[in-house]
Amino acid sequence: MKTRTMLSLALAGFALPNIASATDGMDMEGYGPVAAAMGGASMAYDNGTAAMMNNPATMALMADGRRADLAYGYLGPDVTSSAGGVSSHSKADAFSMPAFGWAEKRNGFLYGVGIYGQGGMGTEYAGNSIQTLSNPGGQTPSPGLVNRSEVSVGRVIVPLAYDVTPDFRVGGSLDFVWAGMDLMMGISGNQFGDMVAALGGSQTYGSASGSLVNGLVAAMPGAISGIHWAYFDFSNQNDYTGQANGTGYAGKLGFVYRVNPKLMIGGTYQSKTRLGDLRADQATLSMSADVTASNPWHYPAGTYTLPISGSIAVTGFQWPVTYGFGFAYQATDRLTLAADYKRIDWSGIMGDFKMVFTADNSPGNVALGFAGSVMNATIKQNWDDQNVLMLGGAYRVTPALTLRAGVNVANNPVPDKYENPLFPATIRNHVTAGFGYVFSKASSVDFSVAHAFDTTVTSGFDGVTTSHAQNNWQFLYSYRY
Repeated sequence: MKTRTMLSLALAGFALPNIASATDGMDMEGYGPVAAAMGGASMAYDNGTAAMMNNPATMALMADGRRADLAYGYLGPDVTSSAGGVSSHSKADAFSMPAFGWAEKRNGFLYGVGIYGQGGMGTEYAGNSIQTLSNPGGQTPSPGLVNRSEVSVGRVIVPLAYDVTPDFRVGGSLDFVWAGMDLMMGISGNQFGDMVAALGGSQTYGSASGSLVNGLVAAMPGAISGIHWAYFDFSNQNDYTGQANGTGYAGKLGFVYRVNPKLMIGGTYQSKTRLGDLRADQATLSMSADVTASNPWHYPAGTYTLPISGSIAVTGFQWPVTYGFGFAYQATDRLTLAADYKRIDWSGIMGDFKMVFTADNSPGNVALGFAGSVMNATIKQNWDDQNVLMLGGAYRVTPALTLRAGVNVANNPVPDKYENPLFPATIRNHVTAGFGYVFSKASSVDFSVAHAFDTTVTSGFDGVTTSHAQNNWQFLYSYRY
């Protein structure tokens, strides 16, 4: 089992997260075990400080005083990709997710702070699987080239909420957002050729251009007679931050309103992030090429791997506009029912995955004639917007014990045509359950478990079939004082 820490809060500070394989696209199916156990529904009832990730207005439902929440979550994605009769199982199958939230309410006004993971996605396939994942049916690349991705987004959140009236509350938050990415991605020579217009490529699934590409095209067929594969590599294997990183900001607004003693309604709006480019100073673009005897580098004719070192910038990566609304209904003294609808605007930010690779001035690049050259690589994604329906219920068995259950149903935002086995954000349906137990007026615990049913898609990008299921859980300890 491979374990990665997604988000860590220590007494003296915090570390950046590695968050992967979240389940509503890149979003979590639920933030905090109270909401997660109820299918993610959270818009119109008190679900603790995790509400700063859900609807910050519901934090004002807490009584006057202070509250501190310490949470730990586990994500267990199960991803397998296959092509040409060969299957590769992703080794990225266990992720831990600590989180923290604190709030104080006095005289109808609440403020607080928290650190939470937003979401992400990622996989890791063994070194010999590149022939399956990026070159099915084609030439076999050199062994040992791992295919790996890891996308992580986290937030430091400052929420504010206010009791406008005893029945109407508003809230919002200012969010510092950071994102990280690792990528080790191989593409076949046929795929690379299709990305280059000068080589007759249709550019159906992406494009490659720039001075580095122009140099390669100019070298064909005189010096280079063919390209077997290309391999992008910027990955540090660090448990806390990706090789490429960027920071920015975002915000949320929300409300909650008590219609009558039994019914509450609520809604929230989360802005699109304003993240800078995700940059990595240490990156490599490798190519396996057939070199002719007339090449200018004085190589004997043969097949060579040409490593080009440099830096990379992932441009245009953001977290989308998200909005939702819902209700909570007190059916009996013991039974609460909740339902939410959430809309995630993936189409506004996941049209293309764009990378700009710039070769450095290392001696090897100078010798090959690539120093200072640039490749602009784009992989089409064309994600759809996502509609998420969250239904849940909570039943108070005793004054101390509450049982919860729910479902989370969504459409797959990733079109089959553009699905990539490195980014399998395809989960659609979950069932959830959990409980809460109150030890005293000061302390309580909550727990949730979620099962995401298997979703199988076949990619138009490379013909790879990918299946993705998941088992997740979250645990929370709360202290009120």
